[in-house]
Amino acid sequence: MSIQRRGPSIQDVARLAGLSAQTVSRVSTGTGTVRPETRARVLAAMDQLGYSPNHAARALRNGEFGTIGLLAHRFQRTGEALTTQGVIEAARAHDLAVTIVDVGPAADGDWQGAALRLTHQAIDGLVIIRAETATPQSLALPTSLPVVVSDSRLVGRYPAVVADQVGGTYAAVDHLLALGHTVVHHLAGPTDSEPAAMRSSSWERALERAGIRPPQPWRGDWTGASGYAVGRDLPDDVTAVYCANDEMAIGLLRALHERGRRVPQDVSVVGFDGIALGEFTWPPLTTVRQDFPAIGRELVRVVLDQLHGPKRPGADRVTVPADLVVRGSTAPPRR
Repeated sequence: MSIQRRGPSIQDVARLAGLSAQTVSRVSTGTGTVRPETRARVLAAMDQLGYSPNHAARALRNGEFGTIGLLAHRFQRTGEALTTQGVIEAARAHDLAVTIVDVGPAADGDWQGAALRLTHQAIDGLVIIRAETATPQSLALPTSLPVVVSDSRLVGRYPAVVADQVGGTYAAVDHLLALGHTVVHHLAGPTDSEPAAMRSSSWERALERAGIRPPQPWRGDWTGASGYAVGRDLPDDVTAVYCANDEMAIGLLRALHERGRRVPQDVSVVGFDGIALGEFTWPPLTTVRQDFPAIGRELVRVVLDQLHGPKRPGADRVTVPADLVVRGSTAPPRR
């Protein structure tokens, strides 16, 4: 029983062009050196057969594949997932595809290997989200490749789009202090996270500028379970907690409820991210909302600006506002 192919193969293109399949592959992926006349033969064969892998025909005509690469670690985490969604929606608006590579264990070699796999594919630019362990020294990328990063240690080396971690944290802490809380405690994110470090340091500065000595923060891992664990042992004299993300804040809410501590009458709680679920907790969660669609739009825009315009010296940074959304989980402390 014979199986019919759905379309022409790379071998068909090679036979028609009188070239090797390896040469056709180099042309279609944009890797390696190919003479202009050879490229023209491959293009003509692809057009004749209707073969267009990875937008190869488009790339051969105008130098673009119509695809952006996206590199990240732990896509299941809220920030990575929502930023990825924002990038995909923004790319779709520009009629672009997105090729995603997830990095496994967060080791330097994994980042470099994943980057090499992407850059060897047919992509026009690369978006990197939260490369926590990668550094400019450990992650070498082609200088000709448009790259933009978001909330990673590579900010400063490449153009970046970041949420206003500092302004959002100041707004959260100032809100709690204005309600009359004499100190604001902090449930921080993991030590290997750049956003967690920025939120933690901004929390410290916000208290210090109010003349308050920052207490020792608690440390979570972004999950609701870690917030729940902190909430079960939360000291009775704590009246206000700023959490580094909404999921930990939601875990904290449950633990406080189980202990009979009322929110916000006994403890005020603020999260960060502005996930949709926060509006439906009880009480509804006060949070700092990141505009993930706007972050995605800016990441795609910065890549396209590098692709279509002259490269400017230095690494630009775009800061997307993060706004405080006040709901029912915060109130003045009980007298």
